[in-house]
Amino acid sequence: MDGVLRQRDEASAAGSLAGPAASLLRPGDTCWRVERADRMAVIVDAADYFSVLKHAMLRARHQILLIGWDFDTRIRLEPDRRRDECPDRLGAFLMHCVASRPGVHIHVLKWRLSMLQATSRGMTPMFILDWMTNKRLQYRLAGDHPVGACHHQKIVVIDDSLAFCGGIDMTADRWDTRAHHDHDHHRRRPNGFRYDPFHDVTTAVDGAAARALGELGRERWLSATGEKLPAPPPGGDAWPDLLRPDFRDVDVGIARTHPDYEGPEVREIERLWLAAIASARRSIYIEAQYLASRRIGLALYRRLEEPDGPEIVVVNPLTTKGWLEEQAMGTARAHIVKELCAADAGRGRFRIYTPRAARGTPIYVHAKVLVVDDRFLRIGSSNINNRSMGFDTECDVAIEASPDRPEMSARILALRDGLVAEHLDRTIEEVRSALAAHGGSLCRAIEDLRRRPGRTLAPLECPDPGDVGLLLETEILDPERPRRPWQALLNRVDWNFRRLRRRQRKE
Repeated sequence: MDGVLRQRDEASAAGSLAGPAASLLRPGDTCWRVERADRMAVIVDAADYFSVLKHAMLRARHQILLIGWDFDTRIRLEPDRRRDECPDRLGAFLMHCVASRPGVHIHVLKWRLSMLQATSRGMTPMFILDWMTNKRLQYRLAGDHPVGACHHQKIVVIDDSLAFCGGIDMTADRWDTRAHHDHDHHRRRPNGFRYDPFHDVTTAVDGAAARALGELGRERWLSATGEKLPAPPPGGDAWPDLLRPDFRDVDVGIARTHPDYEGPEVREIERLWLAAIASARRSIYIEAQYLASRRIGLALYRRLEEPDGPEIVVVNPLTTKGWLEEQAMGTARAHIVKELCAADAGRGRFRIYTPRAARGTPIYVHAKVLVVDDRFLRIGSSNINNRSMGFDTECDVAIEASPDRPEMSARILALRDGLVAEHLDRTIEEVRSALAAHGGSLCRAIEDLRRRPGRTLAPLECPDPGDVGLLLETEILDPERPRRPWQALLNRVDWNFRRLRRRQRKE
């Protein structure tokens, strides 16, 4: 084990707190709260998500909270369907929702991008959008975070009766179907240019879990804007008919990351990751945009060191987006993968893949999924990088199956196998048949199935990391927490500036 993981050797102690029999969802430790959902669904890829979301928002009666890293009001929600009387572009659709429903208020909160980024996206500035639209449709920017950090949660809550939480942003370059064709003429940016296949995952919950996410969304709004939103009156059901629940009567853990800034540091997501990895008996399945967190990397390393530890399968994009990001996250991934391969020592218990469409086009992985055995499922906004564990603002949801709920275990496995089947362009039955043929080994089953023609998972070959870029990744682009002491000064200046703006707005 060389430097990149040895720096965080204390993670092994944190990860050892949870064993196979321990409960993983512990309020105040590995999660914020555990609340019951009467229904929960996992939604794979944005074509289905945008369609479900559109139909759900049309059922709203009082309040819609849209809390996200980014929103692009120009995107179409259902580009593969015929136009009808309801607008399809996000901005026009939101205005339609408030115009056609006098009691509905919509609140949109997105990360405060730099002016240069907003201009390059062709976005109308938020303050102009807010001025141009109905007073019951509010646009705000979230800047309540340390300098260099970002608001990264992706939450939608409708009347506190239905909530979505996961990895999908309502922005450009996200819409795609589960077929992930090399070329799809519906997969276009607002400027008309095409983009490559894109894979992502989110969840839907109702009941007390939805109400809790509503509370969290209103807390984020208050923190970012200084404005307190009322909770919507109880009653109503925004769950759309086209959304089939995957689980019923399930306890949902809500885990957060919040930096040490205008409030105490919250690292529930990191603790949940470490506990889940430590609990694995047979397999750990991960879909992630990055593999750059030293603590998560070390926890995986420790499991691979065990003579009969679990198999680990990671699905990553071929590269990150942008040269600077690749220098940080790509370099960190190369270091971690090198060490994980060394820990595996040729036993064949670690595989990292990148998905490709039928003709070889890389499929970008933006999903943030963790499945441990048939027991645990976590989906959210947090990436496997340092900043998602303690620097950015994140929210994940998770469920665990108890021994007296075998149907939950079966469904968790079905969701995992469905994701593997999607990447390999196979049926779930084919995946399960390969698993059975290889004694339940996920690594060997994927190796068998991926060699057939068509959409597939290709082994991800990381370049020799060397030492270039490691310091940059560690100290600047992917910090674990706000830096001291100069960071505190910048944070204070930023906080005073935002307080002045709030006061001017109230006056």
